[in-house]
Amino acid sequence: MVDGARRATISNEIVRLHSEYYGRGPTKARVYADGDLVAVVLEETFTAAEKTLIERGESEGIQDIRRRFQRAMADQFKSVVEQVTGRSVRSFMSETDLENDISVEIFLLGSGRTDMTVFEESTDEPQALD
Repeated sequence: MVDGARRATISNEIVRLHSEYYGRGPTKARVYADGDLVAVVLEETFTAAEKTLIERGESEGIQDIRRRFQRAMADQFKSVVEQVTGRSVRSFMSETDLENDISVEIFLLGSGRTDMTVFEESTDEPQALD
C-alpha cells in the first residue's frame, strides 16, 4: 500500500532528481497510487531556455531531450519508487505534454519485493553493537 507519507516521499524525491539534473524542479507534483500503479504528475517543469525554444517552434528538440533524460534517469526514478514501496518496478514509462508543461512518470509495480526485505527482516531482531 502506498499511503500519503509514501506518496509524499516519492513526490519529493522525483522533484529532487529533476532539480538536481535540470537545475530547477517542477513547481507542482502529485503522486497517485492504486494497486500496482504509481503515477507521478509533474507541472511547470521547463527551464527558461526550454520555454524559449518551445515558443520559437523548437518543441521537437525539447521533446527529444526530455525523452533522453527520462531514459538516462530511469534507474534512479525506479529506485526511488522501489525503496519507498518495497516492491520492484516491473515497468517505467514517461511522457511530457509540451503545450501544457506537464510530465507524467508511470510505474507499474511487480509482485516481488525489492532487496530491502532482507534488510527489514534482519532488523526485527536486536543486534549487538560491538
